[in-house]
Amino acid sequence: MTSPLQDLLDSNRRWSAAMRAEDPRFFEHLAKQQSPKYLWIGCSDSRVPATQIVDLPPGEIFVQRNVANVVSHSDLNCLSTIQFAVDILKVEHIIIVGHYGCGGVQAVLDERRLGLVDNWLRHVGDVADKHSSMLATFDLMGLRNARLCELNAIEQVANTCHTTMVMDAWERGQKLSVHAWCYSLDNGHMHDLNMHVDSRASLLPAYENALQRVTRLPTAHP
Repeated sequence: MTSPLQDLLDSNRRWSAAMRAEDPRFFEHLAKQQSPKYLWIGCSDSRVPATQIVDLPPGEIFVQRNVANVVSHSDLNCLSTIQFAVDILKVEHIIIVGHYGCGGVQAVLDERRLGLVDNWLRHVGDVADKHSSMLATFDLMGLRNARLCELNAIEQVANTCHTTMVMDAWERGQKLSVHAWCYSLDNGHMHDLNMHVDSRASLLPAYENALQRVTRLPTAHP
């Protein structure tokens, strides 16, 4: 009986053959260990594949994805991923990656009811409420979406930095930094939101600097 997913299985075989043709020992090396430098916390959106858009091979990025790239202190899935990445894999960078045009962010702006996911998107709603005066300055919905995508990534960096795993890593002198990015579906470019935190002491200055920069610069709908 042919699998209903045969096209994907066939694609897998072609990909495997191409990788082995390029490097006969690729899978042998890949299977031996996992030692990524990066933890990517991004949106579940199928158009934002982590390794592909930064042109890295498999094994280079540890990934956690959820709707609207949220880091919630009640989400054991995300927290467990952070703990494993920081304590076991010893990643050096955690990157929170939003993307312009995010459907979850737009649902919050539209105050749309989607079902169970509304409870999850309440985290993004809290970000929107916190920065409502800034968002109100934009008449065009596309620009408001872009700004909230940026603000959400910045706030999720702050949430990540406040986790016990990250704070404990800094306390013991582990090399670890947390960053905010936002990806453009229109041109494939990644935008650095200028929030880079490498210690407990640098969190507040980095947060304030990122917010000032977002406030000061016009949001170029990428």
